Amino acid sequence: MTMHHKQRVSLGDLRSQRWFASEDIRGFAHRQRTQQMGLRREEFMGKPVIGILNTWSDASPCHAHLRDRAEAVKRGVWQAGGYPIELPALSVGEVMVKPTTMLYRNFLAMEAEELLRSHPIDGCVMLGGCDKSTPGLLMGAISMNIPAIYCPAGPMSNGRWRGQITGAGTHTKRYWNELQTGAISKDDWIDLESRMTRTNGTCNTMGTATTMTSIADAMGLCLTGASSIPASDSGHPRMASACGERAVAMVWEDLKPSDILSAASIRNALVTYMALGGSTNAAIHLIAMARRAGLSLTLDDMNAMAEKIPVLVNLFPSGSYLMEDFYFAGGLPALLRKLGDHLDGSAMTVEGRCLGDAISGSECYDDDIIRDPNNPVVPLEAGRTLVLLRGNLAPDGAIMKTSAADPQKLQHRGPALVFDSPAEMAAQINDPDLDITRDTVLVLRNSGPVGGPGMPEWGNLPIPNKLLKQGVTDLVRISDGRMSGTHYGTCVLHVSPEAAVGGPLALLQTGDTVILDAHAGRLDVDLPKQELERRRQGWSRPASPYTRSFTALYQRHVSQAHEGCDFDFLEGTDPVPEPSIY
Repeated sequence: MTMHHKQRVSLGDLRSQRWFASEDIRGFAHRQRTQQMGLRREEFMGKPVIGILNTWSDASPCHAHLRDRAEAVKRGVWQAGGYPIELPALSVGEVMVKPTTMLYRNFLAMEAEELLRSHPIDGCVMLGGCDKSTPGLLMGAISMNIPAIYCPAGPMSNGRWRGQITGAGTHTKRYWNELQTGAISKDDWIDLESRMTRTNGTCNTMGTATTMTSIADAMGLCLTGASSIPASDSGHPRMASACGERAVAMVWEDLKPSDILSAASIRNALVTYMALGGSTNAAIHLIAMARRAGLSLTLDDMNAMAEKIPVLVNLFPSGSYLMEDFYFAGGLPALLRKLGDHLDGSAMTVEGRCLGDAISGSECYDDDIIRDPNNPVVPLEAGRTLVLLRGNLAPDGAIMKTSAADPQKLQHRGPALVFDSPAEMAAQINDPDLDITRDTVLVLRNSGPVGGPGMPEWGNLPIPNKLLKQGVTDLVRISDGRMSGTHYGTCVLHVSPEAAVGGPLALLQTGDTVILDAHAGRLDVDLPKQELERRRQGWSRPASPYTRSFTALYQRHVSQAHEGCDFDFLEGTDPVPEPSIY
């Protein structure tokens, strides 16, 4: 994309010139060592330096194509008169990283910020897409606050198995339950394994990856519509090249995240999140990103927006289509245009124009996939993208995605069956003598930020085989952990404060009566205050096995879910000095 820009800064204003332009021995060494890599002096001197933060990894299948995309970004940077330097960054690939990528989101945020600070970089393009890579990279870029553009990895192409549409994550869970009941065979399961995820790219459902890249797009941090382009589409490397070109212009314009992020862009993020039927994980990431920018955002703000904006995008797990279908229907720009006055069109984007201008010519080509507000996929009275719950089990909040839950269970009263760990649950859940019925409330605790550690996606608790065989496919399930955005069910998540730091979930006992009333925004245990206080007197904080390592640092400094799970020393906008060069 070629866009005219207004130059606001001169070469001497650029950070990189501190490294390359000085006449002392340090400047000589920087120029000398750059030429050591085979570059001519003319190729890097007097040019904006664009860092390319690449989260490619052989252990991150969603990012398998990002080495090629980095080359496309470089083409755009060179074309625009910049000097590109590619830097590897932590790849938080959702499937392979244990115990959870969430443990390492803040690690990536720290790395992104410090890579940008410690190198001679004037602007950057960030390559990511899998769940935590988007917020991690953006949190670092927001805190560093140099011109930055996000290049999303793109969703994988549609899956299909034996004539059935298959979406990553959503159908994995669905077919796993069918395997347990004998509806499909072991041979079917093995066949499915090799066919379901058939190209590069992130999950093709409205999971966390597509939720977060779409939100970043709506916030103005991507080229408008970039988040919808499938990873394997030839338009994707062209978009990556355009990111490189635009990053150079942003440096000359001095267009930084602080110029783009505002109350208006946060509002647009919330509107988009709700209309997408997006992942519950966005509730944590958005708060963390907002706080990095010095902007106010709470779960109450999200809940208020969810009460106004119904699910309009007909994608799994709330609908029937996949991301490739969304792209061909017009993608995110078509959705944003349909949202009309709900959006603040004056919000700035990385393109140097306001969002209203960026989407003005967009059209929708399939009104079943991208719905009009008067024809939602899930009417507000039937379910919402986010419902905030509070009560004596969740004083600081818990959340649900009622649009992907069983409407019959949104008001429910039943006995708790409490597990203290996934290992304990796995050992007992399929015991034929387990005391469980369709009215039981399954509870997993010690899966929060500190307890997990890292707040793993353990919240989509398994339905016991004995109930699956009775035709029971959903239970009320509660945890202080998270859930994959690709999953579905009546799951209460992010209970805050978590059990491991003394939240009321730590005091719950098997057999206690749990009361869920999603319509009233309540989550309670039917016990008097005096009994809860008596139990608290007998509770002691469990000792952590982590006395050293990054995890020890994480447990000491991470905030609770309703605060974004960021580190206390990384929040806010206090300035950090530029590195000394001697």
